[in-house]
Amino acid sequence: MKKIVIYDPAMCCSTGVCGASVDKELLRVATVIESLKRKGVNIERFNLSGQPNAFVENRVISDHLKQDGPEILPITLVDGEVLKTKTYPTNKEFSEWTGITVMSKPKKGGCCGTNGCC
Repeated sequence: MKKIVIYDPAMCCSTGVCGASVDKELLRVATVIESLKRKGVNIERFNLSGQPNAFVENRVISDHLKQDGPEILPITLVDGEVLKTKTYPTNKEFSEWTGITVMSKPKKGGCCGTNGCC
């Protein structure tokens, strides 16, 4: 199975539920990652503000930051190779990299009605 590592920009938390408003993209990514972990996927995240050593210790990440600055974050590595920068992977990309179907939130009135239970 492939190893996925996401290097996040500096932020207070990775879930998107801290602060005055919810960041829906961070919430989506956190939800997908937890779901994939429960299915046995080897996936990690590092936050620049909380885990700066992880950025320094990984030469690929360190080189990208030196060359492009923190604007390059987030960076996603799959088996040590940079596959995505500046934005988080889409559900489709997570699915392609892991071989596991990642479900999107159902549309209003979808398979479970309006409560989004799928």
